[in-house]
Amino acid sequence: MNTRAVRAVARKDLRIALRNKGVVLPIIIVPLIMMILMPALMIFLPIYLEPMETGEELRREMGAFFANMPAELYNLFAGLNDQQTWVVVASMFMFAPFFLIIPVMVSSVIGADSFAGEKERKTLEALLYTPITSAELFIGKVLAAFLPAMVVSWACFVLYTVVVNAAGLMVLGRMFFPNLAWIVLILWVVPAAAALGIGVIVLVSAKAKSFQDAYQMSGLVVIPIILLLFGQMGGILYFSTPTVALIGLAIWAVDAALLTLAVRTFGRGEIIARL
Repeated sequence: MNTRAVRAVARKDLRIALRNKGVVLPIIIVPLIMMILMPALMIFLPIYLEPMETGEELRREMGAFFANMPAELYNLFAGLNDQQTWVVVASMFMFAPFFLIIPVMVSSVIGADSFAGEKERKTLEALLYTPITSAELFIGKVLAAFLPAMVVSWACFVLYTVVVNAAGLMVLGRMFFPNLAWIVLILWVVPAAAALGIGVIVLVSAKAKSFQDAYQMSGLVVIPIILLLFGQMGGILYFSTPTVALIGLAIWAVDAALLTLAVRTFGRGEIIARL
C-alpha cells in the first residue's frame, strides 16, 4: 500500500473540510456546548443551592436510577451528602452517553464533506481517475474523518476532566475522575463510535446528492445513543466497566459489518456509474 498516497488524500480532504464553515462550526460549537457548558451548568449550579433545595427533590427524581444500581456502583455514593451525590451522578453517569455522540457527529460531518461533498463540488470523478488504488483512496478518506473525530473527542475529555475535578475539589475535597469505566469508554468505545459514523456516512453518501443530505441522514445514528442515556437514567442500564466494554464490542461488530459493506459500495465502477 502506498502510504504516501493515503496521507495525501487525507490531507487534501482535511484541508478542504476545514475551509468549510458548515463543517468547522458544528465540530467546534456542539462539543463545547454538550461537553463543557452543559456539564459545568449541571454540576456547579446545584453546588450553590441550599441543601434543603436539592435533597428530597434529588432523591425523588433519581429514585429509578438508584433503585436497581449494582452494589459496586452504589458504593460510590456511600457517606456522601446530597450535593456530593449530585456531583458524582451528573459527572460519572449522565454525560457518559454524550461522549459517544461527539465522535459520531464529527466523523459524520467530515465524512459527509469528504464523500458526498466531492459529488457536490463535481470533483469526485477526477479523483477516481487518479493513479491510486480504491483501497488507498478509501483509507485516506476514512482517516480524514476518523482522526479529527478522535482529536475532538479526546480534547473534550481533557476539558471535561478539568471541569469535573474542579467540582470534586470544591464539594468532595478531592479529585475523583476518571474511573476505569471512563478510561475504557474513551479508549475503546469512542474510537468504535467514530468508526460507526464513518461507516454510516459512506453508505449514505452513495445515495446522497449533497453534503447536507448525507449529514442529515447520518444524524439518525445518534438515536440509539440517546436511548442509552434514557436507559441509564431509568435504572435499566448502568455504565459500569463490563457494560462499557460490551457496548464497545457491540459497536465494533457493527463497524466491521458496515465498513465491509462500505468498501464494496466504494468500488470505483459503481461510483462512476452513479455520477
